[in-house]
Amino acid sequence: MIDPVTAIGLATSAYNGIKSAISTGKEISEMGSTLSQWSKAISDLDFAHKKAQNPPLFKKMFGASKIEQDALEIWAQKQKANAMREELRSYISLYYGPSAWDEIVGIEAKMRKEQREREYQAIERAEAIREWIIGILLFCVTSGVLGAIFYVIGASQGKW
Repeated sequence: MIDPVTAIGLATSAYNGIKSAISTGKEISEMGSTLSQWSKAISDLDFAHKKAQNPPLFKKMFGASKIEQDALEIWAQKQKANAMREELRSYISLYYGPSAWDEIVGIEAKMRKEQREREYQAIERAEAIREWIIGILLFCVTSGVLGAIFYVIGASQGKW
């Protein structure tokens, strides 16, 4: 997954390519790679938006202001993406008919599902592992500190 700024940059680049291809009269089948690039960038942006809505626990604890800043940035990028999507829908529906847009949306949904299964689950799994490791380390450190405190208190009272 890439960051939201890069994702919107890729989406904008692909969007401009699609618009110019439509205006020159290219067939939609000739724009497959560009549509794929746009769809992947939008999917990455949606994933970043989802992650910003539910950040990991350690980010909530130690980076609250960064979370708000990221969420606001992602929201702004998502608004740009929605505007691009609406304009693309109107262009494609105008030049190729509404069924072409429906077909693109279907292909995009299929690609998004495949991408989610491949990439996003791996990212979520890595984040879960990282959170568990941090939690276990915090538990061990806390237990060690408490054990040392109890030992010092017990030793000062002559109990051991």
